[in-house]
Order: sequence, then structure tokens, then C-alpha cells
Amino acid sequence: MKTLKEQIHNIVNLFHSIKDKNLHWQAANQDQQIKLSHARILAEKNLAANMAKKSVLLAHEIALLKTRQHAELVMLKTRCKEDIKDYQQYLESLNHLKLALQTSYAHLPDAIAHTIHHHAKSLLNTMWETEDLEEKIRHEAQLIKFMTTVHEETRLYRTGALGEKLPENTLKLINQDNSQSLPTSLKTDSINRSLS
Repeated sequence: MKTLKEQIHNIVNLFHSIKDKNLHWQAANQDQQIKLSHARILAEKNLAANMAKKSVLLAHEIALLKTRQHAELVMLKTRCKEDIKDYQQYLESLNHLKLALQTSYAHLPDAIAHTIHHHAKSLLNTMWETEDLEEKIRHEAQLIKFMTTVHEETRLYRTGALGEKLPENTLKLINQDNSQSLPTSLKTDSINRSLS
């Protein structure tokens, strides 16, 4: 039995010894543990302060982005409204052009007046839908040239300078524009038919 008591006593001593060593280690390292604890608390406070600061900055940046996007949206809506207004004015101008043609050239078949009007609308739509600025300017020049030719021929017809002729320069421009937009094989066929 003594051996069992001794073993229990040894185990209890070992347990106390471990506990004592732990207490001695804690006492010896208490300053370092306090410093580490304070450092951890300071680091947590710094992290919280940095997170709060970044959160405020992020909220500010989001507010700026929202304001900028709202301003861009308002500008885009305004620009689109102006574009629609400009487009409608172009269409009204083309309708006046058709009426001027029909009034000036009373003998002109409606189909020709409608063809001229349709071609002008086609030039307008091509110009309007083009994204490339250089190409847009080229189409705009083409539309201006076409409308100027129609107006000039209409004016000359009203003054009697053209007699009973058709608006030949306008029709030539339509033919020229159409032949430029045709594929090469169709252009060749068209030219061969006109020569024969």
C-alpha cells in the first residue's frame, strides 16, 4: 500500500512542482506579458481607428462617385434630349425640302420627290448612327452637299433658269452615292448596263 501512497504522493508533488514552475515563469515574465497585453490592446485600438478612418474615406469616395455619376447621367440625358431635338429639326428640314421640291417641280412625279427625300433621310441616318468622328464629319459633308444641291436646283427652277428639266444634279448625286455604297460586283453590273 505504501507504494500506492508514494505514487499518489509523487503525482501530487509533480503536479505542485509543475504549478510552482508555472507560477515562477508567470512571475518572471509578468512585465513582458503586461507589455504584450498593452501592445495588443493598442494594436486593436489602432486597427479600429484605421478601419474607422478608412470607412469614412470610403464613404466619402462613394458619395463623390455617386455625385459624379449623377452629374454625368444628367449631362447625358440633356445631351440626348438635345440630340433628339436636333434630329427632329433635321427631319423637319428634310420634310420642308420635299415640300419645296413638290411645289417647285409640279411636273415631277411624287416617286422622284419621295426618292430624293428618302435619300436625304438615309444620309441623315447614316451620319447620325456613325460612331467614328471622321466618318461622321464625312457623312455630314455629304448630307450638306446633297441638301445644298437640292435647294440650289429648286431655287434655279423657281427663277426659270432650268426650264422644265428634272433636278438632274440631285439625281446624279443620288446615283453617285448609291454606286459608292454598292458592292464592287454590283457597281460593275450597273456600269455595264448603263453603257449598253
